[in-house]
Amino acid sequence: MRLKLGIPKGSLQDATVQLFARAGFNIYVSTRSYFPSIDDPEIECMLIRAQEMARYVADGVLDAGLTGLDWIAEQRLAGNGGHALQPVADLVYAKQSFGKVRWVLAVPEESRFQTARDLEGATIATELVRVTDDYFARQGIGVHVEFSWGATEVKPPVLADAIVEATETGSTLRANRLRIIDTVLESNTQLIANQPAWSDSWKRTKIEHIALLLRAAIEAQGRVGLMLNVRRSDLDVVLDLLTALRRPTISPLSDAEWVAVNTIIEERTVRTLIPQLKRAGAEGIVEYPLNKIVL
Repeated sequence: MRLKLGIPKGSLQDATVQLFARAGFNIYVSTRSYFPSIDDPEIECMLIRAQEMARYVADGVLDAGLTGLDWIAEQRLAGNGGHALQPVADLVYAKQSFGKVRWVLAVPEESRFQTARDLEGATIATELVRVTDDYFARQGIGVHVEFSWGATEVKPPVLADAIVEATETGSTLRANRLRIIDTVLESNTQLIANQPAWSDSWKRTKIEHIALLLRAAIEAQGRVGLMLNVRRSDLDVVLDLLTALRRPTISPLSDAEWVAVNTIIEERTVRTLIPQLKRAGAEGIVEYPLNKIVL
C-alpha cells in the first residue's frame, strides 16, 4: 500500500521540500516531471498547485496534501470539497520564513482610500476571489472583484482601484508604492487528508507519522542544543542564564564536583550566552544543530 501525497508546486515548493528533508524525507524534484521521487517506498508524491490541492484531496485523487488555509477557504466557498477535508496538522511555514502569510487589502500610497468602506463601487484585483468577495459582503460593501493572473501589485491605479495580495514582509507592496489598509485573511500551511484515507488505519497512521515529523522539524527551526560542564558550586549561576525549552538535563560526571548540563536554546541567543556561561564557570561548551524536536 502507498500513500498518495500532494506537494505544493509553486511558491511553497522549495520550502516544503526543505522541510521534508529536515523531517527525514528526501524528495527529489525533476523539472520534467510532476511526480517527484521520495526515499520512502510507502509514499507516492505528486506536485499540485496549492490553489488546487484541497479539491484533489477531497476528490480522492490524493490521500493527503499540503496547502494553505487561504486556498482551503477559497475551495470551501466555491463548494469544491473544502468541507470534506480532514485537517491533520497546522504547519506554520511559508515561502520565505517560518511564519504566517497575510492576505492584505492594499491601495496606492497617494490614493484617497483609507478604509475598506471607502472602496464602495471600486474594482479589486486578486487571485483569492471568493474570500475577497466574502470579506466585502460581510461588511456590506459593494465592490467588483476580478481575478488577477499575476503581477497583481502593478495593477493599481490603472487596472484596479485596490488589490488583495499575499505578503510575508510587505516589501513587495512597498516597492510598488502600495499601502496596506486592512488584513483580509491570515494563512499558513496545513496538512490535510480526505475522509476515506483518514478512515483507513494504515493511511491514517502514515499521515500521522508524517505530521509528527514535520511538526518536529518546525519546532527545531531556530533552536540549537547546548552541552557544557560546570562545577556544582557554579551550577545555580549557570542555570539562571539558561532559558530551556524544558528544564535542562543535569548529569553527574566521574568527578563528583562537576556535572554535565544539556539544554535547548534559541539560536539567536547563543552569541551572547556562550561568553556569559564561560564567565560563570562553564567549560567544554558545545553547540550542536537540531533537526527535530518532538514535544
